Amino acid sequence: MELKDTRSGFGAGLSKLGETNENVVALCADLTGSLKMDDFAKNHPDRFFQVGIAEANMIGIAAGLTIGGKIPFTGTFANFSTCRVYDQIRQSVSYSSKNVKICASHAGLTLGEDGATHQTLEDIGLMKMLPEMVVINPCDYNQTKAATIAIADYEGPVYLRFGRPKVPNFTEENQKFEIGKAIVLEEGTDVSIFATGHLVWPSIEASRILKDEGLSVELINIHTIKPLDKETILKSVEKTKCVVTAEEHQMNGGLGDSIAQLLCREKPSPLEMVAVNDTFGESGPPMKLMEKYGLSKSDIISSVKKVINRK
Repeated sequence: MELKDTRSGFGAGLSKLGETNENVVALCADLTGSLKMDDFAKNHPDRFFQVGIAEANMIGIAAGLTIGGKIPFTGTFANFSTCRVYDQIRQSVSYSSKNVKICASHAGLTLGEDGATHQTLEDIGLMKMLPEMVVINPCDYNQTKAATIAIADYEGPVYLRFGRPKVPNFTEENQKFEIGKAIVLEEGTDVSIFATGHLVWPSIEASRILKDEGLSVELINIHTIKPLDKETILKSVEKTKCVVTAEEHQMNGGLGDSIAQLLCREKPSPLEMVAVNDTFGESGPPMKLMEKYGLSKSDIISSVKKVINRK
C-alpha cells in the first residue's frame, strides 16, 4: 500500500485547478512548502499571494477577491485557519456567503512533534457551526486531490481539512468527489462505523479483524461533515441498530456529535465515539499519539464490541 500525505493531494489538486480554471487564485500565510502550494506559485505567480504571517489579513483579502469573480484558496495550518481567524471567517466569509475555500493542513494529533498549540482538535466544530459553511475532511491523497478540484465548482464558503503524515492511499485515482455524499466501503449488518479523515484507514483495518471474529461491519466514509449525508447514515443504522464514529477531533463538536444529533431526532440508537475526550494534545510521534489518545484500530474494535452489547 502506497503511503502519501493528504496535504500533497491538496497541492496536486490546486496545481490542476491552476491549469484548468483561470479564476482560481491562491493565498498563503508563509507556509507555501508545508501546504504544497509551490507548483501553483511557480506556474501562476500572478495568481498567487504570499501574505506572510498575517492570517486574518489573508482571509480578508480572499473575501475581497471574490467580489471580482475570483475563487480564492487560502492555505495555512488548521489552527491558524480557524481558531486564529474565526472572527474574519464569520464576518467576512460566512455571514457574507463569500466564495472562499479555506484549506487547512496539519490538523489533529498527527501534526506530531509541533505539539498541543498547533494540534487543533476543535476546528471541525468551529467551522460546522457557521451558517453557509461546508466542511470536508478527506481520508487520503487521492480523495483530497479530488475534493480540492470539486470545491472550486461549488459556489460558497468551504473548509477543507487535511494533514501532515503519510497515510495509506487507497481510494480510486481520478475519482469524482461528490460533496455531501458518504461512501459505503463495506456493507454489514451488526454495526455501522462512520469514519472520517485519518481514521478511515484504521477503521478498515479494524473491520477486517472484526470480520475474522465473525462480526459483520458496515463501514462508511463520511468525508463531508456538513452537509451530512443523513439518508445514507439512517439507512445504515436502520439495518445495524448501533453506531461507532471515528475521527481525529474532539468528541465535542465533531462528526460523532453531528451523528448523535441526527440519531436523537430521527432514530435513537446505541452510539460510541472514538475521538479525543476533552483534552489538548502534546508533542510526540503521530502514531504514538493516536494510540495514547484512543484513536487506534484497537480502540475502534473495543468500541464496536461495547456498542453491540448495548443493543
